[in-house]
Amino acid sequence: MSNITASQSQNVNKVTHARTPARGLSMAQRRALDLSSSYVLLLIGSVILLIPLFWMVSTSLKSLDEVYVYPIRWIPSRLVWQNYLDVFKNVPFGRYLLNSVEISLFGIVGNLIGSSLAAFSFARMRFPGKNFLFLVMLSTMMVPAWVTMIPHFILFKWLGWLDSYLPILVPAYFAVPFYTFLLRQFFLGIPLDLEDAARIDGCSSFGIYWRIFLPLAKPALATVAIFSFFYYWNDLLYPLIYLQSQDKFPVPMGIATFRGEQYANFALMMAASTMALAPLLVVFFLAQRLFIQGVVITGVKG
Repeated sequence: MSNITASQSQNVNKVTHARTPARGLSMAQRRALDLSSSYVLLLIGSVILLIPLFWMVSTSLKSLDEVYVYPIRWIPSRLVWQNYLDVFKNVPFGRYLLNSVEISLFGIVGNLIGSSLAAFSFARMRFPGKNFLFLVMLSTMMVPAWVTMIPHFILFKWLGWLDSYLPILVPAYFAVPFYTFLLRQFFLGIPLDLEDAARIDGCSSFGIYWRIFLPLAKPALATVAIFSFFYYWNDLLYPLIYLQSQDKFPVPMGIATFRGEQYANFALMMAASTMALAPLLVVFFLAQRLFIQGVVITGVKG
């Protein structure tokens, strides 16, 4: 009986050893299958999301007759680059682009200055009620813009700022809660030894902010700058409320006006939309590494 048991155990061990490589290979195959499935799903999702973008670019290069062809002809039979030139002929689109560049640049500078100063104060300076004031500032993010729209309009009308960029740009210099939170998280991760060493050398609080914190916060500042550029470049609501002169319209308002004038010419409308989208894509791809690095760092530290 013992001999039978021993022989059976030997057979079980042989089968187990024989199956071990198969199990290892099966796990590797399963992991490869899971990875391949993930990539396939991501590829399908990307294609679905890119279909409207491809249709926009394709339509911008079609003739007007080819736009209404059914079923949709995704690749134009003839590339009509004249559509992009006609946009500049029909409306002052170049002026719209310059206005958007001006608004975006001053908005970025305002967000960087105002939000970084507020973030440094909340992260490093000591004053009564600091944490409470920080929570109050964050709570303003839950207030919809529609609630404060009418009071802001009355205030800026009283100041005589209507039909100017001041109502759009001045609030940026008084700190944006979301950007302040991002920069504060980064500033909290900077070692205190650097600040103490600077104070021993006689550096003031503003000097520490300007000479130490800002140079170290380049990834976080780049993230704030990219977010700000996207916001001001795409903003339609506030220019629509405060601007009346057409020569001051940014790109979103210019496209809205152009759509009203050329409501039947989809080729020209898509050409204008493509030119409006191109700067956003260029900025994102050029600053993609800094953007991702800044988001990761500000999310981990603190």
